[in-house]
Amino acid sequence: EDLKAAKEEEIAAGQEQVEKKTEELADTDEKLASAKTDIEDTRSSLTADEEFLSMLKEKCSMTDQEWEERQKTRQLEMEAVSKALAVLSGDDAHDLFSRTFNPSFAQASAAVGSARREAASKVLAEAARKSSNPRLAALATRVRLDAFERVKAAIDEMIEQ
Repeated sequence: EDLKAAKEEEIAAGQEQVEKKTEELADTDEKLASAKTDIEDTRSSLTADEEFLSMLKEKCSMTDQEWEERQKTRQLEMEAVSKALAVLSGDDAHDLFSRTFNPSFAQASAAVGSARREAASKVLAEAARKSSNPRLAALATRVRLDAFERVKAAIDEMIEQ
């Protein structure tokens, strides 16, 4: 009986080890499946990140090229403006201006427009802007510019003579 009891204990201990090992195997299988999922996710994320990086590098290179072109254009514009200023501020330009300047064409004074006309023009322009109405905007401009009606009539009269 002692032998039987010892063997039964050994069998019970073996059963416990089998159960323990089965649980460890299940945990290991679960961890393996989780690890496989994680590696798949990591690989897909890596692929997406590499694609994004390549697109970003391409975009950056295009932006760099555009920047260089703009820099060259700006440099050429600055050179052209410098040359134009040199021409316009030169002695030849000054002499030409002095010879051809007619002081009778210079505006001696400006007539101050009607304050009421300006206020009405501003109100109409603001209403046109708020309502996005082109007719109101045209009316506001017409109100502001109608002060030139007398000037236009005088010019027409001079042309007729």
